[in-house]
Amino acid sequence: MDIRKLHIIDVDAHITEPPDLWTSRAPARFADRVPRVVEADGNLSWSFDGALLGRQNLSSVIRPDGAKTPGPAFFEFTRDEIHPASYDMRARVEVLDEHGIWAQVLYPNVAGFGAQRFADIGDPELRQLCVTLYNDAMTEIQEESKNRLLPMALMPWWDPQASAEEVHRTAANGLRGVNICSDPHVRGAPELWQPEWEPFWEACAEHHQPVNFHIGASEQLMDWYGSSPWPGLDGERKLAIGSAMIFMANGRVLANLIFSGLMERYPTVKFVSVESGIGWIPFFLEALDYQLYESSPSVVDVLSLRPSEYFKRQVYGCFWFERQGLKPTIEALGASQVMFETDYPHPTCLYPDALESVDKALAGMDDATKRQVLQDNAAELYRVDLPPTAA
Repeated sequence: MDIRKLHIIDVDAHITEPPDLWTSRAPARFADRVPRVVEADGNLSWSFDGALLGRQNLSSVIRPDGAKTPGPAFFEFTRDEIHPASYDMRARVEVLDEHGIWAQVLYPNVAGFGAQRFADIGDPELRQLCVTLYNDAMTEIQEESKNRLLPMALMPWWDPQASAEEVHRTAANGLRGVNICSDPHVRGAPELWQPEWEPFWEACAEHHQPVNFHIGASEQLMDWYGSSPWPGLDGERKLAIGSAMIFMANGRVLANLIFSGLMERYPTVKFVSVESGIGWIPFFLEALDYQLYESSPSVVDVLSLRPSEYFKRQVYGCFWFERQGLKPTIEALGASQVMFETDYPHPTCLYPDALESVDKALAGMDDATKRQVLQDNAAELYRVDLPPTAA
């Protein structure tokens, strides 16, 4: 199969938020308090309600000419040193056309991958406004792209009831899924499996909104340079080690979703482990199956399925750089539970040769598998209307 005949859906990419994303939409009384870019000590920085987050990180390694810059140099890039498609979503659609990708799921940068940074905003009204303004901007992006760019809605995760209401609101506005902090209890909110969250899960089930857990989606999991590398290593080595370890940290989220009984109670809600790769998942599911009987015999009476069976019913994994072992991994998980991503324009992204890379990765697999993981699974999950000429 020529995969370029498919309408490929990239299920993980990021938007480098424009400086006016919040200020251009905020009520006048909040205009100088919502996230905005300010100059401080000669550098441009994001400011939340007067608090600086440090130097502005544009989170793009793609240069204006389309070349990719490896290593940590991107931390110092200015806006004119990155490709416009990083922040201009009209230009992003042009890049999709250039590289043979039909649709792309979008995640944030400024708020943190699970909006965990918004927890530092002390004013509850302002904190909620930051979420709704972001989601309103994402609705505009989706509409302007004619549903080719599919941003996931941020949740005000510090408030379960407000999160439920935001699911209802953003689903009504057309967004196709939610992106939530994996550890709200770190900031004193109830854990995701506790009763206070029932309205949220019911809303997700009602609107068929998949719940996406991006790596690093909480203060506890955001650890690029933290505890994984040995302290004496240099920055590049720490970045490499931390980046690899953070992929597998999503196993912790997966285990808690299963053993807490959430998947048992909400069998129609779908979950996505975003930007975590898939090679580790078969081993981890086998370990969870084993531990269910060895360590938690009383839980067997509460869970009607083994952890690996919950995964095959409700969870999706996403791959991008993997090649060795990819075929048996997909066979173990089931082709119906795997999707493809690029992570554009972040440091680990596949660009500029995403399709060439995935074509080699899927070599030797049957056409049905290729179509599922590159097109059909994501189209069904995120309700993407494919053109009638889809292969």
